Amino acid sequence: MSQIISKKLAIDVMNAALSTGADYAEIYAESSRPSSISIDNGKVDSISTPISEGAGIRLLKGVKSAYGYTSDLSRKNLLALAGKVAKSFEGERLFEVKEIKKERVKAISPIETHLNDVSAEEKIAYLKKAHEAASSVDPRIVRVTASFISKYKTTQTFVAENEIGHQYDNVEERGRVGIVCIAKEGEKIESAFTGPARYAGWEWFTQTLNVEEEAKETAKKALMLLDAKECPSGRFTVVVKNGWGGVLFHEACGHSLEATATAKGLSVFSKSIGKQIASPVVSAYDDGTLPNEWGSNNIDSEGHKTQKNQLIKDGICVGFLVDKLGGRRLGMEPNGCSRREDYSYAPTSRMSNTYIAPGKDDPEDIIKDTKLGIYVANFGGGSVEPTTGEFNFSASEAYIIRDGKICEPVKGCTLIGTGAEVLMNIDRVGNDLAFGEGNCGSLSGSIPVDVGQPTVRIKEITVGGRGGKLE
Repeated sequence: MSQIISKKLAIDVMNAALSTGADYAEIYAESSRPSSISIDNGKVDSISTPISEGAGIRLLKGVKSAYGYTSDLSRKNLLALAGKVAKSFEGERLFEVKEIKKERVKAISPIETHLNDVSAEEKIAYLKKAHEAASSVDPRIVRVTASFISKYKTTQTFVAENEIGHQYDNVEERGRVGIVCIAKEGEKIESAFTGPARYAGWEWFTQTLNVEEEAKETAKKALMLLDAKECPSGRFTVVVKNGWGGVLFHEACGHSLEATATAKGLSVFSKSIGKQIASPVVSAYDDGTLPNEWGSNNIDSEGHKTQKNQLIKDGICVGFLVDKLGGRRLGMEPNGCSRREDYSYAPTSRMSNTYIAPGKDDPEDIIKDTKLGIYVANFGGGSVEPTTGEFNFSASEAYIIRDGKICEPVKGCTLIGTGAEVLMNIDRVGNDLAFGEGNCGSLSGSIPVDVGQPTVRIKEITVGGRGGKLE
């Protein structure tokens, strides 16, 4: 990869930043080449290929932090920024950086054909296949939009806590397909979305992903919603499908296990290490080392290797997601989960690929053993309050379960509860672990994440809807 900031300049900038007594200095420099193409009903709507560069400087002194960033990578400007950030502290210099050692960063995600090497014409032809496939499903599909976004990003991270600093160079490459289908019948209009994504090359999108089948399934979901009745409301048994259903755990529980919240006592799980917070059938992990997964990376934003971190073991909380600053507050070591959207954000503890581990149940048996309830196949939007764990999530695809069978579709289904409640009420866990891709927004911006789980059953949870009682 090409050099963004020289080692000599990094030493000078860190020493300027350390002049007022900080005990940790960090420079995060990046060069980003995103690309996006979208088509609307078969016609090219937009093409964008911007380039951006910038750097952020962070200082720590005990459990206090200071951060500044710039898009001007000149020596003069970086030294000026270092001086401004240094003014956040008052004191004597603790050490001077004299040397920076370049550390080896191992690539964990193989890529054959780089996404930015694929022509716009080839990507447009690919998206038109999706449009044609979706449109062919039914005349009631009146609009199809398809997009392909990719991001090639090179980063240099320099960190120092003593005279010997360390340099970590990294390359990230991700791509995502987005398909939206709109169905119309009379005055009724419904839509459905899918967004398969990977930290991978063009070969995954053309050889592993069947974009035409994805488009057809998306169209069918939009059509299904045209005939769906309003979801009933009450306290029901809910079975959540594998894959994207994991967003429920991600939002309702995962954020509450990040040091961002736990280190300040702002999480319902702040003092839960060693305590039971979930049903004994639940174990959960965050793993940034999974090859080619959307949320994976070689290193985190502080230069630490990504790790597989167990958060819950047989219902017992065994770990948090810990960044450098959060680790100081908690008295724990960082575990490779410090992330940020780009150089304009200071890093903090974030999820990568977070999932409930597979259990022993056959997914079909879970359905068969549920006499009456709701089957949630996909989620839309939602919100959570980490301090209390309270959440609400809307299901974009849901069905009634009757006598052990998935029956009629319903719309307007919302799950309401707390992370603590939903974890304790999981009574069945399937053996069919799968993942879904999304973007997670928090203090350090929007970042790519995988959510995952097998099929799980929540024995009771509040369901909101306008369809009256479940009968």
